[in-house]
Amino acid sequence: MAADRDPLSDGADGRDDVNEGDRDGTRTTPPTPPPFRAAVDALRSARLRPQIEVEPTPAPKRLAPFAYALEATVVDGEQDLADGRLVLLHDPAGHEAWRGTFRLVTLIRAELEPEMAVDPLLPDVCWSWLTGALQARGLTYGESSGTVTRASSHYFGGLSARPAASQIEIRASWTPREGLGGVPDTGSHLSAWCDLLAQVAGLPPAGPGDASVVTLPQRRGPQSR
Repeated sequence: MAADRDPLSDGADGRDDVNEGDRDGTRTTPPTPPPFRAAVDALRSARLRPQIEVEPTPAPKRLAPFAYALEATVVDGEQDLADGRLVLLHDPAGHEAWRGTFRLVTLIRAELEPEMAVDPLLPDVCWSWLTGALQARGLTYGESSGTVTRASSHYFGGLSARPAASQIEIRASWTPREGLGGVPDTGSHLSAWCDLLAQVAGLPPAGPGDASVVTLPQRRGPQSR
């Protein structure tokens, strides 16, 4: 798999069990490697902002021997402000494009005010939020790649009563540095990812140390849950 391939388009019909592999009787399911088990346990035990609801979701099956996925929604009362998906991939044999045995892949989406969507600096700012969120948590990583896409929808005819809508989408992947026992600090990477998700959603900074962070204004007309 190339480092910049879009894993989230590879189908989301995989299992959310941490032990990936064929179970159709043609091949024996490989045992879950301890580093992957520890990395998943760290994801499951991470403490996150209360406005962000996170739960396991089926992981893509064809990207790596082992995969685990989470989906998250930024919630304000009964309204959803942004959503995203984070996938942890693991290949015990290593991967040349990753330059490691683990890879994190994400998709984040949120709606914007139309005037924000035309800002020519918006893609660069959004990408800097990702790298800044990782750096703010003291995390080291490599081989980062991704895209920032903005799109606008205008409605006509029978749909003309709907206001124009604009959306930002961030797709990215990076290789987390492996620590003791070959296990990356996935809990901190998840926290950094949630920091990014909160910024895109327009939430205020989580703490005094984040007071300098500039966030997008809350999107117009958040979706009702």
